Amino acid sequence: MLVRTKNLSKTFGEFRALRDCSLEIEPGIVFGLLGPNGAGKTTLLRLILGFMFPTKGSASVDGFDCHSQSVDAHSRLTYLPGDAQLFGSMKGRKVLKFFARLRSDCDFKVAMKLSERLDLDLNRRVAFMSTGMRQKLALCVCLSTNAKLTILDEPTANLDPTVRGEVIKIIDEIKRQGRTVIFSSHVLSEIEDVCDRVVVMKKGEIVRDLDMAKLKSRHRITATVDSTISSSGRPEKTIPTAEKDRERIVELMVPEELRDSLSMQQTDASIRWDADGDLAPALRWLAVQPIRNVRIEPMGLRRVYDECHFGSPEIFSDPEGQPDAEHHLSDPNQSEGAAV
Repeated sequence: MLVRTKNLSKTFGEFRALRDCSLEIEPGIVFGLLGPNGAGKTTLLRLILGFMFPTKGSASVDGFDCHSQSVDAHSRLTYLPGDAQLFGSMKGRKVLKFFARLRSDCDFKVAMKLSERLDLDLNRRVAFMSTGMRQKLALCVCLSTNAKLTILDEPTANLDPTVRGEVIKIIDEIKRQGRTVIFSSHVLSEIEDVCDRVVVMKKGEIVRDLDMAKLKSRHRITATVDSTISSSGRPEKTIPTAEKDRERIVELMVPEELRDSLSMQQTDASIRWDADGDLAPALRWLAVQPIRNVRIEPMGLRRVYDECHFGSPEIFSDPEGQPDAEHHLSDPNQSEGAAV
């Protein structure tokens, strides 16, 4: 594994910023960190970078301890902080030359090509650049370094949609070169587009670890039921209430071959299935069940995120209905990290 953390924790007084974080990140993937401000993403990154000492636990990069062997660990990575600070008196081109001379694995020609792709004016002094231009410049420095590990903390903050799309393409190119990227972001669509694996963080803890290929093959099926249906998939005794005495009780039997890929939840009027993989077997079985108004949707990262942070969504009696409240991530242009 390229990156390992074991029971990594950080406490500031009585506040626990990170709790028992254990991760293993394999080479050649884009690894996403997702969560709102205060979730612990930047604290985790800074502990991996060796900028802070952990209260408990350990972290390593390419086998080197991030704290006792920080020089060796740093030689294998490049880092873009959430609020990069550059030399205000320098012009953009001089900044790129400075960093290319600072590290042997930083290629000035690559940095120049990246500046063209990101439509960056290198003749302007950093002090007179907009926030978005400074972000582009910092990206050119970071992404032109041929390190085993690239750590990006909110890399697309303050960028317009066109440039954001180009940055995502560059990250994908880095992955295809066999290098590893840790991508911390508030923007769900970016994480979903580029990441192979994603962890969702909440209040300093990892609450979900997701394989994106598996998540993209997962669908949610919602339907209105015509009768009272058992939610277990196996025969159950159902005791009717006074209101339900006149209802016909139906037990819905999930076939054995579908039980590993089909999970079911139910209310009085609706039923919901989460299906993995090929939907054809599940749809053939659903076609003969006492249900109507079927809706099929990709599971998606948004649903998983909302369930982690706001609890399981209700099953609506009307499959065409919408949630009562819509939950959003924090402003994607805000960063929880300070200048490094």
